[in-house]
Amino acid sequence: MNFSETACASARAAVLARIAAARQASATDVRLLAVSKTQPASAVRALHAAGQRAFGENYVQEALAKQAELADLGLEWHLIGPLQSNKCREVAEHFDWLQTLDRAKLVDLLARHRPAARAPLNVLVQVNIDDEASKSGCTPGAVEGLAAAIAAQPALRLRGLMAIPAPSPDAAVRRAAFARMRALYDALRTKHRDLDTLSMGMSDDLDLAIAEGATMVRVGTALFGARAGA
Repeated sequence: MNFSETACASARAAVLARIAAARQASATDVRLLAVSKTQPASAVRALHAAGQRAFGENYVQEALAKQAELADLGLEWHLIGPLQSNKCREVAEHFDWLQTLDRAKLVDLLARHRPAARAPLNVLVQVNIDDEASKSGCTPGAVEGLAAAIAAQPALRLRGLMAIPAPSPDAAVRRAAFARMRALYDALRTKHRDLDTLSMGMSDDLDLAIAEGATMVRVGTALFGARAGA
């Protein structure tokens, strides 16, 4: 894809138009997270020039390199890939959001390494909503306990839930998974009333996710084009 500011502005405007149209079925405000994994720093810079501020990365080392190169932009960085315990220090020190917390042992590590001078790390619990063996995320039954552990840490801020439902050619199947996530989110909000983020939906299905209550969509292909080899 052409990473000129004009091309990026056009792609971002098209995605924002889709979000606005999908919101006609939902009164929820929706944030756009640009998924910049495997994309060059130049592409991130061009999309920033088009107005985008929040970017999601899957791999810690790749993200740290981009953060260093783009430090002058003041971007908001989200880790959206699986987190290994040996990367907790780097994530706590260098990211604004972690969207993929899925086990209790990570909570204390993240809290311990979050610099006191920084605002609390924003955390989403990742849910394996379709019980896929190959996918990260906790079971729906584990959400409440993980949420309580996060909320008990002053260095962390529980913001909500995240999921990547199983791919399916049947839109009704995907929408049902999003609906189950919304039900989990609503139930959790009865105990944690400050929750404000339900991260679900990507380039192919953001419309379905927003209709079911997503407040954040993670979009890569529709903004940057297909990745090489994809």
